[in-house]
Amino acid sequence: MKGQFLSANLSFAVGVMSAMYLSMGVSGAHLNPAVSLSFCVLGNLPWRKLLPYSLSQVLGAYLASAVVFFMYYDAIMEYSGGVLTVTGPNETASIFATYPSEGMSLQTNFFDQVVGTATLLLCILPLNDKRNRPAPEALLPPIVAAVVLGIAMSMSSNCGGAINPARDLGPRLFTFTAGWGTEVFTSFSYFFWVPLVAPLVGAVLGSIFYLVFIQWHLPELEIDAKSQTEEENLGFILIFSV
Repeated sequence: MKGQFLSANLSFAVGVMSAMYLSMGVSGAHLNPAVSLSFCVLGNLPWRKLLPYSLSQVLGAYLASAVVFFMYYDAIMEYSGGVLTVTGPNETASIFATYPSEGMSLQTNFFDQVVGTATLLLCILPLNDKRNRPAPEALLPPIVAAVVLGIAMSMSSNCGGAINPARDLGPRLFTFTAGWGTEVFTSFSYFFWVPLVAPLVGAVLGSIFYLVFIQWHLPELEIDAKSQTEEENLGFILIFSV
């Protein structure tokens, strides 16, 4: 039996929350290449970290798919009749990667992913913006998980709501190597590139929108005299320690 709409999205959100708690101290909880790209664009993450972060995110999604496949191997084979397909009444590829609903055009799906990812960035950027009203660090994972759940529940009917290139590409590569074949890339008019490219576009647009319409209009951050003195002393020390 395949997971239902609500259970799948709840599991996805809890997975995001758990992964954030696990990786906050290592990478700042960078789980999504689109989010990492937006942080680079905004100057919050060095560009040199984008590629290794993205590759790690894809690899993590690939390995997670392998765990799911072997854990539910018997159930998958029973449900599919031993034939791993991307389309049809007993398809199982959508357990791993995202695929569009019947009748959806590539343009609609692309727009869907752009809007979904832009919404994600608009919701999470204020959480870490000291000039706005940032959330306590310990509460960031459940808040982001709630945002992801809201987007998944309201914007995943068209094409699965990936909003994360790694979340789609890693599982898609796994299904390609595990027996589903090239159909994971060619089906639905070569849909595979949509959840790979559209979230990147949406993340940049969402970041620009937040920057232009929100961040530029926030009050300047007030620095008390003690903090300013400590900062000046630190700068003085750094100058003479070079």
